[in-house]
Amino acid sequence: MFKKSLFGSLLIFIFMTGCTQKTDTPFTIDYEKYTLSNGLTVILHEDKSDPIVGVAIQYHVGSNREIPGRTGFAHLFEHMLFQESQHVGQDQFFKKIQNVGGTLNGGTNKDGTVYYEIIPKNALETVLWMESDRMGWLLSTVTQPAFENQQEVVQNEKRQRVDNRPYGHANYVMIKNMYPADHPYNWTTIGELEDLQNATLKDVRDFYEKWYGPNNATMVIAGDIKKSEVKKLVQKYFGEIKPGPDNGNPTPLLVKLSETKKVYHEDNFARSPRLTMAFPTVDQNHVDASALELLSQLLSDGKKAPLYKVIVEEKKLAPSLFSYSGTQEIAGTFNVIVTAFPTTNLTDVESAVHEAFGRFESDGFTAEDLKRLKAKYETGFYQGISSVLGKGFQLAYYNEYFGSPDAIATELQKVLDVNMNDVKRVYEKYIKGQHYVMTSFVPKGKVDLVADGSVLFPVQEEQIVENVVKEAGIGDMNMENIPSTFDRSVPPVDGPQPRLNLPKIWKHDYNKGITLYGAKLDELPLINFGIQIKGGMLLDDPNKIGVANLITDMMMEGTANKTPIELEEAIDALGSSIRMFTGKQSISVEVTTLKRNFDATLSLVEEIFFEPRWDETEFDRIKRETAESIKRRAAVPSSIASNVYNKLIYGDHILANTSVGTVASVESIVLDDLKNFYNSNFSADLATISIVGDVTRSGTVKAFKGMVEKWVVKDVSFPEYELPEPEHQAKVYFVDVPGAKQSEIRIGYLGLARTDPDYYPATVMNMKLGGNFSGDVNLVLREEKGYTYGARTGFSGSNFPGKFTASSGVRSNTTEESVNIFKELLTAYRNPISSDDLDFTKNVLIKSNARRFETLGALRGMISNIATYGFPFDYIKDQEETVRNMSVEDHNALAKKLIRPDEMIYLVVGDAATQLEGMKSLGFGDPILLDADGNPVQ
Repeated sequence: MFKKSLFGSLLIFIFMTGCTQKTDTPFTIDYEKYTLSNGLTVILHEDKSDPIVGVAIQYHVGSNREIPGRTGFAHLFEHMLFQESQHVGQDQFFKKIQNVGGTLNGGTNKDGTVYYEIIPKNALETVLWMESDRMGWLLSTVTQPAFENQQEVVQNEKRQRVDNRPYGHANYVMIKNMYPADHPYNWTTIGELEDLQNATLKDVRDFYEKWYGPNNATMVIAGDIKKSEVKKLVQKYFGEIKPGPDNGNPTPLLVKLSETKKVYHEDNFARSPRLTMAFPTVDQNHVDASALELLSQLLSDGKKAPLYKVIVEEKKLAPSLFSYSGTQEIAGTFNVIVTAFPTTNLTDVESAVHEAFGRFESDGFTAEDLKRLKAKYETGFYQGISSVLGKGFQLAYYNEYFGSPDAIATELQKVLDVNMNDVKRVYEKYIKGQHYVMTSFVPKGKVDLVADGSVLFPVQEEQIVENVVKEAGIGDMNMENIPSTFDRSVPPVDGPQPRLNLPKIWKHDYNKGITLYGAKLDELPLINFGIQIKGGMLLDDPNKIGVANLITDMMMEGTANKTPIELEEAIDALGSSIRMFTGKQSISVEVTTLKRNFDATLSLVEEIFFEPRWDETEFDRIKRETAESIKRRAAVPSSIASNVYNKLIYGDHILANTSVGTVASVESIVLDDLKNFYNSNFSADLATISIVGDVTRSGTVKAFKGMVEKWVVKDVSFPEYELPEPEHQAKVYFVDVPGAKQSEIRIGYLGLARTDPDYYPATVMNMKLGGNFSGDVNLVLREEKGYTYGARTGFSGSNFPGKFTASSGVRSNTTEESVNIFKELLTAYRNPISSDDLDFTKNVLIKSNARRFETLGALRGMISNIATYGFPFDYIKDQEETVRNMSVEDHNALAKKLIRPDEMIYLVVGDAATQLEGMKSLGFGDPILLDADGNPVQ
């Protein structure tokens, strides 16, 4: 056992690499690491700033532990470990964590699997009881029916995330050509579904026994804890678990291509061709990994980057691109990805990439360029550890894959130590003149856009078949309970609920109608602030939707005194992030900066606001890129569903539109439209400022004073639009996406404004129906039926009425049944729920408040609600009272009032040839066929 404090002199160095000479107090993470007799590594970190605890368990098992013919097991177990274990019943893992006010999830990649929970501190023992049960007492519940159910869920995940979206198969095609058939990176994390279908229960159980032992994991417990008490709990729950085999860690298995490989795929959902070039490189522990990371950013990040200058700016082949270094545990790749304009031939893109490489060789880069990227890296580092869970993730990951939690510091130091010669050396070694894998993904029927010399690469899509029904007992095994030294069937009793301590919020009213809200959160030397200006798309000309959106893009493209490159470099040199974007009802700027660079960053924000550049060349580029982005999104079934549903809900109201507009509206916009909007609508009295971080009230009021004085008040008129009259008869609509593997379902109606007295009670009422993973719709459609990867219901709202929406993406041949299940569940929910179910809802909502305001972003979100909707500073406490006081009768009255399935819109986006006819079974008349823009098909 030993205790360590991370960073120390490292952080002193980091602060000295910034743009000022001032240094802050070095930040440290104190931890204690020890190992149980069964090999489980435990890391404890105390953080008393919030009454919460984060638990993260990093298992050293990902898809690279699998073998050909038996792939997808690690990802399958990510799912199965959430189902049940010997002493935690079916679907109780989610429910019990939510019942104590926590949240949880997990994830699998090629190298590992991580599970995590964030809970109020009084529920830590409950988490340790459940985590230990699935580590040591899972196998008695791994039965054939449980296995088959999760097979269906995994298949639906593949359809949703891979088969039914543009470029979904790009990673599969790349790795199949990069790695030999027996290389552990030759298959995707989700695996070959044929392998899962052919696997026996014994195969699956053997995999678990080999890889999920305590000696193959690191557990981090971080937050408001007492180490002495936690150690006793860890020993109680984990100490008796038997270790698994000593498998050791994988060793690097780098690849070397003997030739360049060029392949292509016709993509059913893509609207634009995409070129990917992947060069084999090194593993994450290699001495060259850090230099490759910075090389990727130098090549593509920013307007000076050669890939951007050649491909986007000069040759105008693509609206955007990126490159990244993907080093992993046993191998890595360096990737360049260019999504071109619709008519661009990818041969031209390939040539342009090589030309950009040549430009990098001839023009090089400066020490300032490297320093700028390191400053951005520093800010990202702090954001990654801004929560107890973030710290937990990092400590667990670096301990498991780099041998010590200290590696979080040493790996960061490696990045900071990279010099110009290092970057040049790795470029020469891994990129210049080297073989690569190149994939061309082109829209269906557009083979003429494929890069020269490419050959067709076959892609296997998941076939749509009925749920597999096997004879009872086939493949099943006798399951015996696993013994324990104490009765694990008795759940722990949680301690007293932590008291809700809301941060102190202050408000300052300037003249001109500008209000500043703020709160102090000084755990990290970071500041987060935002400026919101009422208007946004609401002030667009209805015939030119998209003007407000283009304004915020344009305002980040330089100022009157700075070219786009100079502005970008000025922001990056501070390690700051400045984002400007347009919503339907406001324009916002969001800023994150290191404390020491706050004044300089605010000065840049003022320059962006009051000295726009209005560069005609940049406008033409942004306008074209926006139009192409709209076209690409129009090929995604989930985007089609959301856009058409919105139009059906809002009718002729301006809110029926997306803030980016349509291709036609964007193409009609001229630069003077932007100038006129800016000159007419950027008014001081429409602005609200909010700030959180290591700040004081007096200092912040003074800091923004200059900006307020510069800002002019204007007479802004908001047009009025009539909302559609409510429908009293359900209607069914269908958008055809031929050959779709999934159907996107949207069901709902025009609902409530955020300020409606019923709005928050409605969100409480909705919780059991579909407000979280344990909601009725998800438990039936995903867990019971295996038709979907997820289903939800919910209310949305703003100062205008929002929507009630039930949604899911389901396997196409279950569309009719799924829509009818939604209808049945909505109808049944109009009956009273049980008092136990209401108590569960109350626990979820009240107890979760302990963890709601831990981060800068979460606290800013609360302040934004106060500023936007006029809520009192302690509105969270008012909401708690609403929850506490809700009765079963209150709940039922709201359900009857607001859940009206016979008056809702039913929209399905899917394959009409096989699914349209089935929609008649809803009993709401013949379905109305629409095009992808929501217009009736004649």
